Amino acid sequence: MFFVTGAKSAGRASSGGGATRSIYQKFRDVDLLDKKTVTALKAGEDRAILLGLAMVIASIMVYFVLGITILRSYADSVWTEESVCIVVNSTIMADVNCSYSCGSDCWRGSKYPCLQVYVSVNTTGRLSRLSHNEESWDSNFECFYIPKCQKDTAAMHHMIVNISERLKSHQQVPCYYDPSDQQESALLTRLYDHSAVFYSLFWPSCMLTGGIAIIFMVKLTQYLSIMCEQVVKIKR
Repeated sequence: MFFVTGAKSAGRASSGGGATRSIYQKFRDVDLLDKKTVTALKAGEDRAILLGLAMVIASIMVYFVLGITILRSYADSVWTEESVCIVVNSTIMADVNCSYSCGSDCWRGSKYPCLQVYVSVNTTGRLSRLSHNEESWDSNFECFYIPKCQKDTAAMHHMIVNISERLKSHQQVPCYYDPSDQQESALLTRLYDHSAVFYSLFWPSCMLTGGIAIIFMVKLTQYLSIMCEQVVKIKR
């Protein structure tokens, strides 16, 4: 009888120890899962912060490139006021010499006709020489349009004649002039107007905003997680 009772007690003790070990194993498994989850979350947060920083740095670089190209050209342009110009005269003058590339370290000469266009600016009533844009004015302010130099002079001549005929058929054309009267010339179009500057700044601004938002959300999540842990510790 004693042996039977001892055997039962030993069996209960062994089963109790197994239950204790089973509960301990469950807590240990849960703890390991929590650690793995925390590690995975930290890795994800690090990647998100790196993505946000990369977006911020890329947008700053794009801003720098735009600042020395589009924005600088837009700010330096004196033709800021838009008006309507009446075409007074459109005449093809003498040919102008130009050069084109024919290979590595090879340049050959050609000629294109110089089209001179005079317009009357409605806003000021001033007679001005019209240029296509800032590049045409910088290359040769006496000629309205500077075609790409090529071997076929007949093709360039035909292009200039078509432009002259189109200007004659459209007596009124939109134009830009200098309100300070520093430049007597007027422009038909600008290289970079308000819409071009807006769209060039829109996408890098979106990238910068997105990068800052990603970093802010990650930091906010980390802060809320720390606050929750502190609240749980206080309740315990």
